Amino acid sequence: LGMIAIASARDLVSIFVALETLTIPTFVLAGWRKHDTKSNEAGIKYFLIGVLSSAVMLYGMSLVFGLANSTVLVDIHRYATGSTPALFAVGVFLTLVGFAFKVSAVPFHFWAPDTYEGAPTPVTAFLSVASKAGGFVALLTIVRFGFFPSGNSWQPILWVLAAASMTVGNLAALRQTNVVRMLAYSSVAQGGFILVPLAVAGDVHGQSAWQAVVIYILIYGAMNLGAFAAVMAAARRTRSAEIASFAGLGRTSPAVAVMFTLFLFSLAGVPPLAGWFAKFVMFRAVFDANTTAAVVLGVIAAVNSVIAFFYYAGVARRFWFEAPAEPAAAPTRPTRLPVGLGAAMALMTTVILVIGVYPQFFARLGELAFQRG
Repeated sequence: LGMIAIASARDLVSIFVALETLTIPTFVLAGWRKHDTKSNEAGIKYFLIGVLSSAVMLYGMSLVFGLANSTVLVDIHRYATGSTPALFAVGVFLTLVGFAFKVSAVPFHFWAPDTYEGAPTPVTAFLSVASKAGGFVALLTIVRFGFFPSGNSWQPILWVLAAASMTVGNLAALRQTNVVRMLAYSSVAQGGFILVPLAVAGDVHGQSAWQAVVIYILIYGAMNLGAFAAVMAAARRTRSAEIASFAGLGRTSPAVAVMFTLFLFSLAGVPPLAGWFAKFVMFRAVFDANTTAAVVLGVIAAVNSVIAFFYYAGVARRFWFEAPAEPAAAPTRPTRLPVGLGAAMALMTTVILVIGVYPQFFARLGELAFQRG
């Protein structure tokens, strides 16, 4: 309900209420394992940071409302078209900082790795996709329909968030030994890639930046859901999320290893998987902007794409080029893949293959989102 409301909200109060409707239940989900200390820690950290971010965001919105004398985004857009005082930029900054917490953008990402690791893996998959997508949709809406004319107040902020998220997320992911924490930092970095077209949107003459954000979010959802489903499937045998425990997965569970490898390479942007098209529309927005700031951000994104390939490929290498790691003890539950989990992985694999080979359909979705927004 929260995500549906966010997609159609065009008012600061409606956006905030919808975002909280999405966020509050996830506090409960993160701490679902009541007797697990890591799950408790995940729930508490997520709750405290979530409440703080909501307070900062709401304070920023109150400043914007006080100056624009309206909470309706169309009225704020009209106000931002004229000469605005410095206090308006402060309000925009605090509002965007609140959203940065929601989408785990650096330097407001510190809750994500611990929360992702401590929460049950299905909940982590939901948080990394649905919650993040909701935050990005709200951010896209408020920038495009509200703050857009006042580019000097929001573009530099998003530029810094995008560059920092890509760089810190990827460098931190390189050092991880736990696949869930690696995917958590990968999610931070992917959030930076999603922010790139948004950060240059004010310089783009056309719709490519907005389309790129929508397309990247959709593709990211399929890739990340599939990756976490593969983690759950692989961990049923190893009973561990340590990357070293997945050694030899290609021999013990070939089907899971193949799909897991496809998801990792898609996240890295390797053709003909869907991730390449997400990267393509991102860089197209940068080229369309054709400004110094956009080019610099594009170079940072290109370097980080190469860095990301190393740790994605490093995990996949263990599947195929290392001997299987034997479980420490006899399995306590069946290792046979549940039908629902297998179906989810097969569906996400189909999605990333179809989009990678025939991306025009998703490109059309991006155009429709821009035209009907």
